[in-house]
Amino acid sequence: MGVSGCGKSTVAEAYAKAQGITYADADDFHPPENLNKMSQGVPLPDDDRWPWLDTLSIWMADHPPCVLACSALRRAYRQRLAQHQPALRFVHLAADYDTIKQRMESRKHCMPPALLQSLFDTLEPPTASEALILDATLPMDQLVAAIASDARR
Repeated sequence: MGVSGCGKSTVAEAYAKAQGITYADADDFHPPENLNKMSQGVPLPDDDRWPWLDTLSIWMADHPPCVLACSALRRAYRQRLAQHQPALRFVHLAADYDTIKQRMESRKHCMPPALLQSLFDTLEPPTASEALILDATLPMDQLVAAIASDARR
């Protein structure tokens, strides 16, 4: 979890591959209306997010074990994701605004850099008891190893 550009998809996919488990990107579950709004620089209101989060929660319950890359910026979103599996564990890839902005400007994605501030404004960072919190600028092998170590607990 984390803001767009923090490396969620890349890290989640690498971890899933290393563990031999199913991986999905939450962006692939957005309906066309949501993708259209985001591509136009319009932040999604909660009413657009709830059905999407419900779909993701059901998908995870139907595909254990799995890894899902999802922004999950607010606690209410994380609670909604966990509704079908209370033991769901979150990994927050955290980095500062400037680092994320630089990453976003160097890639093509449905989330334009113009929306980055709204993502940081929405972010309710999880506590250490709610998620494994990792520095998103760490090398990939270190991130994957840290997640694997946490999953064994």
